[in-house]
Amino acid sequence: MSTLFAIIVLVFSAVIHEVSHGFVAEKLGDPTARLQGRLTLNPLKHLDPFGSVILPLLLSLLPGGIIFGWAKPVPYNPFNLKNPEKGAALIALAGPVSNLFIAAVLSAVYRLIPFLSYGNQTLLIAGELISAIVLINIVLGIFNLVPIPPLDGAKVILPLIPDRARNFKRFFYEQNQYGWIFLIVFIFVGLPLISPVIFGLYHLFIGV
Repeated sequence: MSTLFAIIVLVFSAVIHEVSHGFVAEKLGDPTARLQGRLTLNPLKHLDPFGSVILPLLLSLLPGGIIFGWAKPVPYNPFNLKNPEKGAALIALAGPVSNLFIAAVLSAVYRLIPFLSYGNQTLLIAGELISAIVLINIVLGIFNLVPIPPLDGAKVILPLIPDRARNFKRFFYEQNQYGWIFLIVFIFVGLPLISPVIFGLYHLFIGV
């Protein structure tokens, strides 16, 4: 049941993540997501068979593994953006920010529970579920900020690379075709590098 709950939370958190991309793209002048029916919280419009179901299930079987995944990327047309590179960075950043915002809001609710529960078992259980949702959204937010294509962090970092380093920037662009290989390697090898950030934020948010 705990695994099923985590996967359901993950799916809906990933949906909000993707809708946030489309919402910012719309605000920047690109209606692609809206025209393709992706500005909706209906999870069926966003599910990715591997990232939303298979990967989370596989990770749930690993000892001590963190359950995470992703939904289908919301499309956008860079030609509709006034500044394609900066616009792409803002669109990419919207997803992780939405997850960290959810984590921050729910952590505030979590902190109120001890003052409201008075030993009420139902509220205490609700607090545990809320803390799990906070953790899942922090994982989604931080993981997606890793600068590995096709993660959002790769698009966020591009405008920060100076023009004089255009050879490196071109190299970075070219890695998109190999991004999934780097991503799979990072999932199984690099997670310890971001775990301190994830759990540091988690402890900061929920106050323990």
